[in-house]
Amino acid sequence: MFQSASDLAAMAEALSRSTDYRVLRRLAPRPTSMPASGQETKIGILLDTETTGLDHARDEVIELGMVKFDYLPDGRIVSVRDTFSAFNEPSAPIPPDVTALTGITDDMVAGHSIDEAAVNAFVEGAVITIAHNSGFDRKFAERCWPVFEGMAWGCSATEVDWRGHGFAGAQLGYLLNGAGFFHQAHRAVDDCHALLEILDFMLPTTGSPALALLLDTARRKTVRIWAEQSPFELKDSLKRRGYRWSDGTDGRSKSWYVDVCESALDDELTFLRTEIYLRDVEPRLQTLTAFTRFSGRI
Repeated sequence: MFQSASDLAAMAEALSRSTDYRVLRRLAPRPTSMPASGQETKIGILLDTETTGLDHARDEVIELGMVKFDYLPDGRIVSVRDTFSAFNEPSAPIPPDVTALTGITDDMVAGHSIDEAAVNAFVEGAVITIAHNSGFDRKFAERCWPVFEGMAWGCSATEVDWRGHGFAGAQLGYLLNGAGFFHQAHRAVDDCHALLEILDFMLPTTGSPALALLLDTARRKTVRIWAEQSPFELKDSLKRRGYRWSDGTDGRSKSWYVDVCESALDDELTFLRTEIYLRDVEPRLQTLTAFTRFSGRI
């Protein structure tokens, strides 16, 4: 029997009131608007790229999506100013596994390029760029559009402890489902719209939107500790501690490293001295901020 949109909405509302059911609604992008006059707002950019692979020095962007939004000092998102979506034809055919994941084909990108001037104009006035994997997206964005080198960046995947706030994990789909929505994944601007709703979601543990927590984390300095020339046989201890391996690309050390907040620095140095090197050492340290964190230039 045919059900009207209002009938379906009423059914969904009834189900959502029951403790035996959960209702996921298709994500509808917010309409564009300007913030109300008199509001003290700042501008942010949500960014997502689809690429031909994972190597930012070799692979190419095939789609760029961005959402420009206004937010209040308490992290509440009040308006969407504009959206940006563009294809780029790479120098070689798109790998089949990328097409299978994203749905983007060679025909869709044929003849397209992403205008740098248009990107620069779109991000003008923004104080922060946020991606759901800034360690990936920032490197591609900086290589293609230098305007992103001078911007502050935040990472919604790593700078919010989603599990600690009741979510099943940090994957975009998990988070969107936890907020009550589903969407078409792995298309750049659609993922940006999804991220907007996730960041505007009121965390029951804090009573504030997730964006407020991300901004607070992004503003803090972190310290990168390089465990250079650490004993090979202790690599598993470093991995369990959260250290990651740098293979020496981009002029970086071929070494294990970890990023910690400034308050945890002394504890981490004690761990290295007592359990890894077994002597007094002074590891190489790098102080990172939102302007340098996640960048391939660091």
